[in-house]
Amino acid sequence: MSEDRERDDRVEELLPLARRLARRLKRLVPHFDLDDLMSDGCVGLLRAVDSFDPNRGTKLEEYARRLIVGAMLNGVRRMDPVSERARRIVRDGENERYAIAAQRGDLPSTNEMERRRPGYRRAVAAAYRGQPLSLDAPLPIGESLAGDWRDDPARIVERRGERRYLDALIDGLHPRQRQIVLLHYFNETSLRTVSKRLAISPQRASQLHLSAIAHLKRLAASAPR
Repeated sequence: MSEDRERDDRVEELLPLARRLARRLKRLVPHFDLDDLMSDGCVGLLRAVDSFDPNRGTKLEEYARRLIVGAMLNGVRRMDPVSERARRIVRDGENERYAIAAQRGDLPSTNEMERRRPGYRRAVAAAYRGQPLSLDAPLPIGESLAGDWRDDPARIVERRGERRYLDALIDGLHPRQRQIVLLHYFNETSLRTVSKRLAISPQRASQLHLSAIAHLKRLAASAPR
């Protein structure tokens, strides 16, 4: 089989993954077009297939998931113009945040960063206007998107933009709601499996899922303009 044919086959096999991720992200950012998300996701998919190295010990699907989500989020950010000053404040704060994480092994919460850098919270809200922005202590992004920065601090730079956006997107949820969103949308875990993992009933998992989506919409509506 030629290299081009093998590449095309890999892309074809992973397209359903890109579609699932686009649909799930669409539910979190309903004002963005699904086709645009899918188009950006395909850019990440092609990049994943072309740059994948099996010797790194990562499965292609897991590697592709990270790059697909990252490409989609980059597309969302491009369509959300914000002040350069707000971006600079957030960028500088996040540089410090991830440097601290590399040293001590956990990410400082937004509250801690506000104490270190007064005005940080307001800058984050301005930079991500229109998204859920009631920020509390951040959680990891989920098993499929977490852990790499702990294993290799050098990868912090590569992951910084994606991590920052996701943190801002979900930080406004209550802790249990965050778990539901992270597991269901970004780790592709069914609600039934989530219920078992969290030791709650499937009905309760469904209720928490619906309340999380409603909460995200309320936070988006009340975000600073």
